[in-house]
Formats: sequence, C-alpha cells, structure tokens
Amino acid sequence: GVGKTTLIQKVTQALKSSGIPIDGFYTEEVREGGRRTGFDVVTLAGNRGPLSRVSSNSSTSRHEYRVGQYAVDLVSFEQLVLPMLRNVNHGSEAEKKICVIDEIGKMELFSQAFIQAVRQTLTGSGVVVLGTIPVPKGKPLDLVEEIRSRKDVKVFNVS
Repeated sequence: GVGKTTLIQKVTQALKSSGIPIDGFYTEEVREGGRRTGFDVVTLAGNRGPLSRVSSNSSTSRHEYRVGQYAVDLVSFEQLVLPMLRNVNHGSEAEKKICVIDEIGKMELFSQAFIQAVRQTLTGSGVVVLGTIPVPKGKPLDLVEEIRSRKDVKVFNVS
C-alpha cells in the first residue's frame, strides 16, 4: 500500500514513450463498494485476469491456495504470466529488453513454474528486470531473499 505498483506504472509509461522494448505485468487492486475484494494481474499487452479474490473460510477446498482472506487463482495467474515470461526470455540478445514483474510476493510464489521463470529471466543476459518484492516480515520467502541478496540486483525501498 505504499505505492510500488503506481511507481511501476509510471516508470513503465515513461519507458514505453521513450521507445524502449518492455513487457511484463503488474498487479492491481480490485475494489467493490469501496472495499478491496482481490487483485488482478494486468499484462503490459493489456490482458487481465484474476490473481486472487476474497473467499470465506467455509468455502475453502483443500486444493485452494490462500493468503489471509484471499484465495489465489493460480491457473489464471500462470496462463497470463508464464507465456509472457517465456517470450521475454527468448528474445534476441542484440536488443536489451525490460521485463516488469510486479510483484514477486506470497501469492505469486505458490506457482513453482513462476519461480522457475523468474530465475531464468534474472539469469538471462538480454533482459533487465524491473520488479517489486515485499519488505521482509514474518517467515522469509526464499525466492525474495535470493533476489534481494543477488550482486546484480539494486533494491530501492519505496515509502
């Protein structure tokens, strides 16, 4: 809630208008009647799908991935994000590309395929990643701490 996604959107617009090749996704709050009911994934190509929605504990199936009051829609998330990440990773190395990943957080990390794709993107030589990671609180998230401690990563704290 400090403005990470807003910052990502403004930087993305600035890069796009400069003609820099950029692809990726951001997460956006979904609100109904002034209340947050979930999050959507929005790709820079303009596709949108649910990442999570509020769900009552009583309707919880044992296959549901949850973060607090939110049930995570892993299928929707992977269908939107994985093809884009694979595409970014297979671009020509002559053209440096920027890949926006907002965010690498608890909900997204339920996807093993996403974790793998993020690692590949970070090690790919033709890609610069502009991403967001959460401030550590509670149990550390392995991939987030791995990213934070990489020598080729610069972390800016947004407040």
